[in-house]
Amino acid sequence: SLGAGAPPPPPPPPGGGGGSAPRLDSPHDPTIKKELFEFEWVRANDNVAIWAREKEDVTEEEYAEFYSNLAKDGTTAENHIHFKAEGEVEFKGIIYVPDEAPHDMWDNYYDKEAKIRLYVRKVLISDDFDDLVPHYLNFLRGVIDSDDLPLNVNRESLQQSKILKVMGKKITRKALEMLRKLATSSDDFEVDPEDKDEKGEVKQSPYLRFWSQFGKSLKLGVIEDSSNRSKLIKLLRYRTSKTKEDGYRSLEDYVKDMKEWQQHIYYIAGPDVETVHSSAFCEKLHAKGLEILYLVDPIDEYAMQQIPEFDGKRLMSASKEGLKFGDEDEDLDAARGRAYDKKFKPLTSYLKNKYGSKVNKVVVSQRMESSPVVIVTGQWGNSANMERIMRAQAFSDTNKNSYLSSQKTMEINPRHPLIIKLLSMVEEDEGGQDVYDMSMSLYDAAALISGFQIEEVEAYNERTLRMLKRQMGVESFDLADEIEPEDEEEEEEDEDDEGDDEDTFDIDDLQGAGMAEDEL
Repeated sequence: SLGAGAPPPPPPPPGGGGGSAPRLDSPHDPTIKKELFEFEWVRANDNVAIWAREKEDVTEEEYAEFYSNLAKDGTTAENHIHFKAEGEVEFKGIIYVPDEAPHDMWDNYYDKEAKIRLYVRKVLISDDFDDLVPHYLNFLRGVIDSDDLPLNVNRESLQQSKILKVMGKKITRKALEMLRKLATSSDDFEVDPEDKDEKGEVKQSPYLRFWSQFGKSLKLGVIEDSSNRSKLIKLLRYRTSKTKEDGYRSLEDYVKDMKEWQQHIYYIAGPDVETVHSSAFCEKLHAKGLEILYLVDPIDEYAMQQIPEFDGKRLMSASKEGLKFGDEDEDLDAARGRAYDKKFKPLTSYLKNKYGSKVNKVVVSQRMESSPVVIVTGQWGNSANMERIMRAQAFSDTNKNSYLSSQKTMEINPRHPLIIKLLSMVEEDEGGQDVYDMSMSLYDAAALISGFQIEEVEAYNERTLRMLKRQMGVESFDLADEIEPEDEEEEEEDEDDEGDDEDTFDIDDLQGAGMAEDEL
C-alpha cells in the first residue's frame, strides 16, 4: 500500500497491456538493419623465400634481383652459391661474391664484418652478425637461415652458441668451395685481345677478375686461418718470370711445369715486376730456364712465410743464402769452391776487415752470371724487401729497426773482371787509398742492386768525388777565384762608342767614291 501523500502511479502505456515495449534502438528490434563484420585471413605474399627453394627452381635473374635488394649499393654479383648444409647443424643459405671491392674495404679491417643476414625459422635476427665468417671473408654478402638456433635468447648469448660456431666453419668451407670451382672453371679460359670490358681493358678469366679485387683477402687468410690454409694456398695467384705482367700462375701450375731435376720453388720479393725480373739474384735462374715467382705485393712476403712447402717442394728465396738449383755436380762444385776460396782468400779477408759489422762474412759464390757482387741475407732473417717495408710503416721506430735487420753476407763473383782486378790490387797495395775506395764502392753497388739502403751517405759521397777527381785528372778541390764582373757604366760607354763608330764616315773614302769636296 502507498502511504499518504505518495504520488499516483504512472499511467499504463498506450495500447493497454502490462508488458514493457522494446526501445526503438534495441538490437532486438527486427525492423532495424544490422551491419555484420566477418574476419578472413589472406596471404599477402605467396612467394617462398628464395633461399628455401631448390636451386634448380631459381633463375639467374632472380638471384641477381635478390642480391640487388640485399646489397642496396648498386653493385652486381655474378658469382654465388646456393646450398643446404646437413649433419650436426642444418641450415640453408645463399652466399654472393660482389664483382667489385668496396672503396673502403681495407679501412678498419678488423672492425668490418661480412654483411650476411642471419635468420632463425625465417625470422630476421641480425643484418650483419659478428663472427659468422672470418675477417678475410668480410667481402661476402648473403643470407643464412637455420632452424636449430633458439629464438628466445639475446644477441650476446647467441654469439656464444656452439651451433653458431659450427655454422661459421661450414659457411667458410662453402665459400672456399665456391672460389675453388670458379678457379677451376677459369683454367681453360682463352684471352681474346679484341674482347674488352667497359673500361677498354682486355677481359680476363672470371677468377682473375675476382683475384684483382679480392686477392689480398685470400693472402690474409693464409696468414690468419691455419685450418683452411691448404685450401687457400691453391687459390693464390702470382706473376712469374714466364708471365711477367701479362698474367698470373698458381702454385699448381708452377709445380706441373717444373724441370725433372728441379727440387725447389723459387721466388723473389720486390717493389715491382720490372725490378725483380732484372735483379742480380735471378741471373743464374734465368740462365737455367727456371721459373721464378714475383712477390710484388707488400703482403706477399708475409704470406709466403706461412708456406714452407707446396706439394712436397720447398719454397726458396732467390735473395737468401744457401741457394740450390738441383742440377749441380756436388763433387765438382765442392772442389771448385775450395780452389776459389784459396785463390780469393786475400780479397775476402781484406773486404771483411774493411766492411766490419756491415756484413757478417764475405764468400765466393757461383750464383751470379754477369754481376760482380750481391748481398744476401740469412735463411731465416728478413730480406731487403722486408726491411724496406718495415721502414716505410707509419709507426716505424728507427731504434727498433736495427734489431730487425738480418745478417748480411757478401757474395763475390770469382769470374768477373772487376773482382779479379781488385784481387790483384789488394795483393799489390793493400793499404792504398784507391784499393779502399774501390772496395767501399763495391759494397755500395752491392747494397743498391740487392735492395738495401746506403747507410753512410756522406762517406759514399766523398768516395765518389775522390774517384771522379782521379778519373778526370783534377789536381785539387780548392775553389777557383770568383769572377770579377765588368762595370756597368763602362759597358754602356763602350756600347755608345761602338754606335758612334758606326755613324762616322771617312772623307777620304767618300772622295774615293767620286764625291766632290764641296758636296761633302
